[in-house]
Amino acid sequence: MFAPLYLDHNATTPVSPTVLEAMLPYFRERHGNASSRHEYGRAARRALDEARQRVACAVGAHPTEVIFTSGGSEANNLFVKGAAAYLPAGTIAISAIEHPCVREPARALRRLGWRVREIAVDGQCRIVSADFQAALDDERPALISIMLANNETGAIQPIASLAQAAAQAKVGAWFHTDAVQALGKLPLDFRALNAAGVHALSLSAHKIGGPKGAGALIVDKRVELAPLIDGGGHERGLRSGTENVAAIVGFGVACEEAVADLAAASQRIAALRAKLEAGLIAQGATIFAAGAERLPNTVYFSLPGLDGETLVARLDRAGFAVASGAACSSANPEPSHVLLAMGISPGIARGAVRVSLGRQNTADDVAAFLRTLAATVSQLQSLATVQAHVAV
Repeated sequence: MFAPLYLDHNATTPVSPTVLEAMLPYFRERHGNASSRHEYGRAARRALDEARQRVACAVGAHPTEVIFTSGGSEANNLFVKGAAAYLPAGTIAISAIEHPCVREPARALRRLGWRVREIAVDGQCRIVSADFQAALDDERPALISIMLANNETGAIQPIASLAQAAAQAKVGAWFHTDAVQALGKLPLDFRALNAAGVHALSLSAHKIGGPKGAGALIVDKRVELAPLIDGGGHERGLRSGTENVAAIVGFGVACEEAVADLAAASQRIAALRAKLEAGLIAQGATIFAAGAERLPNTVYFSLPGLDGETLVARLDRAGFAVASGAACSSANPEPSHVLLAMGISPGIARGAVRVSLGRQNTADDVAAFLRTLAATVSQLQSLATVQAHVAV
């Protein structure tokens, strides 16, 4: 099987061997339903409790604040739709660069009389503080959702400061942050964020070496939420359905692994990113959000005159798996809404390519990628020249 070198860790990550080993018994001999009263069920319940504790410890939360979901998208929907269900129709404020699983449920609230206020970002993918303050003063939002780290550019937002500003404005908003990309790359402390005014944050297992199909909403218990799924009353009545015990166990172990050596891993990956960016700039690339504080693993770039989708396909055939944007919206041929919000022209935005490094990547991987990129670009430019001559 042909297996390109994997450089797309913001889309998903390989399951850690330790995580897989921890999960396997819950597919086989420990297969019980956590709601059952016999020993098989009790064993499953203990496993869920242990996983909840691990997830909570990883982000500085209390286990009772952890609501397991099927992933980050469900966690984001649970907050947006669940909180809105308990409030009179008002304004929800989101950033202009939110992931679709925040943007779309926010827009869906319009059918219920809600207004959506998008907060502008600057050319470095950073929230424009004056526009955020204007939204607080003029719109008095009831809900606010701003992602901690952007999945495309890697730009990090000052969530604690924004939440403090919202609290000082006394708008009474519930404040949520999508922390899916931040987990395992940045230190997370829900207790400190909660003290600043953040009421909920979303997580996903498959971004940190865990399995797909598990995530969590970490939520202040003062926030009233209506469930997306009604039924047996699982997860404090907020997420009914038989728990995916194996995936949740894997999520817990992945969280424990992700924070165990976070500082050292982030430093090493940031050094790889610096080498990668230096090589890209030498080839004439534009690095998006280069002036912002970013995730240590993420590089979003474009090269003059090249289409991002074409370049990604060529690199895949040459043995390197990268992305032209967010994996969840890869079927959409339109330019990245994140880059457009940053003021990047559609022509340049269509050339965007994202490399997101992981803990398994090495300096040799970066060097090999840069060599292959240079050769691939040369081939595409030569092809364009031939086509131009034929057209004449």
